[in-house]
Parts: sequence; C-alpha cells; structure tokens
Amino acid sequence: MRTALIIPTRNAGPHLDRLLPALEQQTLQPDEFLVVDSSSHDDSVARLRAFGARVEVIEVSQFNHGGTRQWASQQVDAEVLIYLTQDAIPADPQALENLRAELLAEPDIGVAYGRQLPHPHAGLLASQARRFNYPAQGCTKRLADAAELGIKTCFSSDSFSAYRRSALDAIGGFPHDVIGSEDAYVAGKLILAGHAVRYAASACVQHSHDYRLMEEFRRYFDIGTFYGRERWIAETFGRASGEGMRYLRAEITALHAAGALWRLPEVLLRTALKLFGYKLGYHGQALPRPLKRQLSMFAAYWN
Repeated sequence: MRTALIIPTRNAGPHLDRLLPALEQQTLQPDEFLVVDSSSHDDSVARLRAFGARVEVIEVSQFNHGGTRQWASQQVDAEVLIYLTQDAIPADPQALENLRAELLAEPDIGVAYGRQLPHPHAGLLASQARRFNYPAQGCTKRLADAAELGIKTCFSSDSFSAYRRSALDAIGGFPHDVIGSEDAYVAGKLILAGHAVRYAASACVQHSHDYRLMEEFRRYFDIGTFYGRERWIAETFGRASGEGMRYLRAEITALHAAGALWRLPEVLLRTALKLFGYKLGYHGQALPRPLKRQLSMFAAYWN
C-alpha cells in the first residue's frame, strides 16, 4: 500500500540534525516524501531537497493548520498519509512502520496517532505533559466510548499521525480554515462517520514543548477559539469532565516525586492562565481582531 510522508516546515534547521538521520534509519521508507515549507529563511529547503524530499514552498500567509495539510494530501498519490511536524523526532527505526501497521490493523480505523515522548532535555512539566497525554498502553476509540471518555474520544495529534486516505476523503478532508486542532476536528468527523481513532503507543516520537507562561496562555486562547467555533464537538462527545483537575493532580504528584514542590505556585499560575486563555478564546467572538492577534500563538491566522 503506497505511503506518503508529509511534513510542514518553517525554519526547521535546528531540528534537521536529529530529524533527517532518524528518517534515514526508518525501516519503512515512504513512497513519497513531501515537505510544504512556509518560506523559510534558513537552509531548510536546500537540506530537505538534498535529502530527497519534494519541497513545495508557500507564502507564510498561505499556511493554515488544516488547509495546508489538506492541500498537501492532494499533491501525493498514496492511500496512507503520514503527517509529522518538524520537531517530532522518530524515537526508533520502527516508528513509521509501527504507525502504519496500527492504522491498518482494523478496517474501520481512519486515523492513528503515535506516542509522544519528551525530548532528551525537556523540563519537568513538559515531560509530565507527555506522560499524562501519551501513556504506554494503546487503545482504539469509537463513538461508543464517548460516554466514558467525553471529548477525549476525538483526541488525536498531527505531530505524528497516519490517515487512511479513503476515510479522510470520505469526510471531506481537513478543514480549510482553523486556528489549530485540525486533528481533533478530523478525528471527530471520522468517528461520526463510523470510523475509529487509534492511539498507537508502539509508534514513538520525541516531541515536547517547554512553554513559558504567556506561551501557555496563548496556546490555550487558540484552543478555546477552536472549540468555541466548533461547538458540535462538545455537543456530540461531551466535555473533558474532570480532566483539568486530574492533570493538575498529576503535575503536583510529579513535583513531589522530583522534590520540586517549591514550583507549586508556578503550576497554579500556569493552570489559571490556561483556564483564562481558554475561556477568553471560547467566548472571544466580540473581541477586536487586533487584540486577538496579540493574544494568539498563531497570530498570522487573524490577518
């Protein structure tokens, strides 16, 4: 079955020293390797082309998390579409092969997303976030699981994901204009169409972020904006009841285990900023566009 690897990039140079060797070592080599580059100012395009990728360069203003991925899917001829971000580094040579195998393990699986491990030098909180959201045990999620999982039923991540093209095309592909969370959007549509979402714990990448406080706020402003616009997701699957409190308890447990309870005020402030950012984005329809641009992590979206 033909497989395409698709990576959106923007000044990817700092990551390529690790990413390219990891891709070269993969036991599954894709039939097509497409990079969509948003007018990088570094040597990303030259290095990726030298590696063997087909690189299409677009203007920064053309990039959209959903629209660009949809456009990319139409530029390749493959039934399995693997999406990777430039800072997600395959953790072992079987990462791509295992992800595709888990996608194809059952005929109704429309998307599989891999396990994300912290980068080698990730901080305590970034590492804890990976452990909380990406456990060692995989699972398959269907509509019947919504009563138990709520909105987490359609949790997915395009940092490392594989789509069955026929299923993706059947639900209309990626949304063309979203501020982010296109992965949750597509996963939700796939589940409603009778497909399943697979968390492929056997397929691992190193991917984590040590967000500063205001970056955390801006990220959750964007997440709130998305869910405020796509209210059908919560209406269909329910909400992540108690998830925020479980996450906070897990962070405090991690602080205690690391002997770092002195960071508790930071964790509480970070949690408050996340909640405030989410609420502001969720109810932000009346906010002026210039203010949204200042509050958002994806400022170009508001142009």
